[in-house]
Amino acid sequence: MNEYTDKFIHYLNIEQGVSPHTLRAYREDLKEFASFIDKDLKGIDNLDIRSFLASLHNRKLKKSSISRKLATIRSFFKYLHREGHVTKNPAKLVSSPKVPRNLPKFLDIDETFSLMNTPRGDTFKATRDKAILELLYSSGLRVSELTSLDVVDLDNKESVVRVKGKGRKERIVPIGSKAMEALQNYLPERVSLKKKSPALFLNTRGGRLTQRSVSRILVQYSRMIHLEGDLSPHTLRHTFATHLLHEGADLRSIQELLGHSSLSTTQKYTHVDIGHLTEVYDKAHPLAKKKK
Repeated sequence: MNEYTDKFIHYLNIEQGVSPHTLRAYREDLKEFASFIDKDLKGIDNLDIRSFLASLHNRKLKKSSISRKLATIRSFFKYLHREGHVTKNPAKLVSSPKVPRNLPKFLDIDETFSLMNTPRGDTFKATRDKAILELLYSSGLRVSELTSLDVVDLDNKESVVRVKGKGRKERIVPIGSKAMEALQNYLPERVSLKKKSPALFLNTRGGRLTQRSVSRILVQYSRMIHLEGDLSPHTLRHTFATHLLHEGADLRSIQELLGHSSLSTTQKYTHVDIGHLTEVYDKAHPLAKKKK
């Protein structure tokens, strides 16, 4: 099975442009599955897959984790069937566990402003961290997109940034005035490190800042303002989308800004309350307007 796993991972990397993090997760999932099954690939049926899922359930894994591993197996067998390596896809007969749909966490306006104002001073770290927070909130970037930015991706004149998203798809995202100001304050400090890295955001040693480091930075500042629970980069992405929607932006525009391939994904990122929907309906629908 290792041979086919390698072919599958190669396909995802070269033809689908899947991120290194996702590739590692797929490989680990398939390695775990292969160790459990321990039989010839062509002999695997839907009962084998169900047994594997049952073993995960017995280990008390979260339903979301089990569902993700099943998604990996489904993608794997779909690829194998399409390429003619197996005559049928046994994963098609296996249903996913029902995963509770939790509304994404987001910050309100006051919390957001408080967070943005937390990094203080004109040191390298303070100016860098403020630029990171402002850019994440201003443009709704994924943390992987943020850390992969190079200086040349930033267009100061047009106040936009060229982002490399999932599947290596590029998009142009506008940057708000506050984020641009924070970036302009950070760039001279970045130059002062006198390092040759092309990366926009550097660590104190002059190397490209990692996703894990960005997550730690957000946790640090969220604790300083006593936010409930640790803040993640994804929370700021949710916040960006939700605040735009509440201010009247349409889902299609938000979809473009977030770099989503489908509108259904964007809907999950926007935290819509019934009060806001009612308000929009009353203002917009011609038959909902009350007669004076």
